[in-house]
Amino acid sequence: MIDDILKTTQEKMKKALEVTTQDLGTIRSGRATPALVENVIINAYNGSTKMKIMELATITTSDAKTLIIQPFDPSTLEDIARGIQEENIGLTPIVDGEVVRITIPPLTEERRKEFIKLAHAKLEAGKIMIRQIRQEMLHDVKKREEAKELNEDQKKMLEKHIQDITDRYMEELETLRQRKEAELLQI
Repeated sequence: MIDDILKTTQEKMKKALEVTTQDLGTIRSGRATPALVENVIINAYNGSTKMKIMELATITTSDAKTLIIQPFDPSTLEDIARGIQEENIGLTPIVDGEVVRITIPPLTEERRKEFIKLAHAKLEAGKIMIRQIRQEMLHDVKKREEAKELNEDQKKMLEKHIQDITDRYMEELETLRQRKEAELLQI
């Protein structure tokens, strides 16, 4: 039972970290990365189907400033370009033969600062998720102690381990913050 509680805590916090990491990946840093467009919803096949770009095409980078989107079905080429344009994410897609090419413009100092603020907000949301999981697990431990499933020593030990897991994930979020800031400030 003790191992199950710790395993559950670990899994939930890992999932929260993954969600935060994906969320941070959507912040443009002046570097081409598929995460910038992979979740953009496209009205494909003359608007009859809504799909994410990653479901419609292969997204690659040819260099640090260029994204190449190769649709699985060439008939969706224009839909993909139009969908990215309509998303208003500051990217201009260009249909180039059988691919959509996007050149990532350099960020202005003002935009970099805005994106750093946005990254901080997304990271704070990640910290809140981690704290909520900690609270939920501590509450579960307390209920189990009250139900006499755990003795007081086991409860104290679990509380300490849950806090240790929480601290480790908070450190990982801090490392993510530092990496994203460095990426955003890089010219």
